[in-house]
Amino acid sequence: QVRLVESGGGLVHPGGSLRLSCTVSGTIFGFHTMAWYRQAPGKQRELVAFINSSGTTYYADSFKGRFAISRDNAKNTAWLQMNSLKPEDTATYYCTPLNSGSWGQGTQVTVSS
Repeated sequence: QVRLVESGGGLVHPGGSLRLSCTVSGTIFGFHTMAWYRQAPGKQRELVAFINSSGTTYYADSFKGRFAISRDNAKNTAWLQMNSLKPEDTATYYCTPLNSGSWGQGTQVTVSS
């Protein structure tokens, strides 16, 4: 049974930064492409970025240049570094093995002055 635990969210001022973490258990982490999604209130869940087992990354256009995804296969952990945060980045952020259907509880990010 795959277990995903996201952490690192919180309240941050516009222009600030946060680093989200995702720890995975119950599966062979290194086999999976890991993705970060987010869901804002009243909106559909959207893809932010993903990273394959070799470290190749993909970013949705809205996040290029501001967000950075990374992973450490030895630690079963993926990260999402978020810089230059805007109020519209307020959402619950989730990590998932891409196309697995497995989700964690998410971590809330609120960007507000």
